[in-house]
Amino acid sequence: MNFDIKAVGNTLDEKILYKINNKTKPPGSLGKLEKIALQIGKIQQTESPKLINPCIMVFAGDHGVVEEGVSPFPQEVTHQMVLNFLNGGAAINVFAGQNSISLQIIDAGVNFDFTEHPALNNQKVAKGTRNFAKEPAMSIDQCNEALQRGADLVSEKYKEGTNIIGFGEMGIGNTTAASALFSAYSGLEPAKTSGRGTGLDEDGVSHKAEVIQKAINKYGNNLSAIEILATYGGYEIAMTTGAMLKAAELGMCILVDGFIITSALIAAQALSKHVVDYCIFSHQSNEQGHRLMLEYLDAEPIMQLDLRLGEGTGAAIAYPVVKSAVNFLNEMASFDDAKVSNKE
Repeated sequence: MNFDIKAVGNTLDEKILYKINNKTKPPGSLGKLEKIALQIGKIQQTESPKLINPCIMVFAGDHGVVEEGVSPFPQEVTHQMVLNFLNGGAAINVFAGQNSISLQIIDAGVNFDFTEHPALNNQKVAKGTRNFAKEPAMSIDQCNEALQRGADLVSEKYKEGTNIIGFGEMGIGNTTAASALFSAYSGLEPAKTSGRGTGLDEDGVSHKAEVIQKAINKYGNNLSAIEILATYGGYEIAMTTGAMLKAAELGMCILVDGFIITSALIAAQALSKHVVDYCIFSHQSNEQGHRLMLEYLDAEPIMQLDLRLGEGTGAAIAYPVVKSAVNFLNEMASFDDAKVSNKE
């Protein structure tokens, strides 16, 4: 699949920065809010950006690699948590609701047959990936199908007027997939990219890293970007990758969540390098490896709250901060408006 993603231009930088610096405040005193305001202005190519119909899509999928004992939780927790999302009982339901963010729950590849539910979008490619310790997680065709489905979902939201979108995930075993993806794209050892996930002890983390390292040794280091995603990824990760690429192509702001979602972004960047220009990084996860991911992307997170839940919760929590950045740019008085003396 090809996405036409252009680098964010800098033609309006001077005007946006003048507007920021002429507000009734000392220069730079709103810190990261000023950087966020500038970035959103650049993405939207305007000095007066707007955030319209914010949405978070939560993609769910199962992973064959759980057969290797890489998670302390059984695979059925994936579909049980999807049902929890549908019943409004999860953290992402709470945070999205309090911040007036619409929420979409998508079955990307859960190993379960859900009954029809008005809040569940069935985009299932297959009932979970294969065990990448033994064979590639998915075929190239399945990977491309997941990319396309994610892209199509974002196109629908864009047509409804949404211009800022975040992504979340649910999938037992997906921290293993994310660590494997990061190691394969970056060349970092799995011992550095692997963390506790849903609660592994030190021996469990070591075992996870060993499983990933053996797989990397098995498949080698000459895979293409799409082959890496198909070999180690999950359907929820691949669908998020396609969704991010389409969102960037459409000029939308992308709210990036934690470890799993950032692995999808690293895959997206490998497929189209300018996608990161459209990303706002909500937080630094407490999952080992996320700091390294952010450094790899040269990204500055808004928050560090020791979160490692996933589901898009970090993106939902960060949204009011992003909204504050846009609001001060549009609504705060300038020195001229308020007849306040600026510095000499």
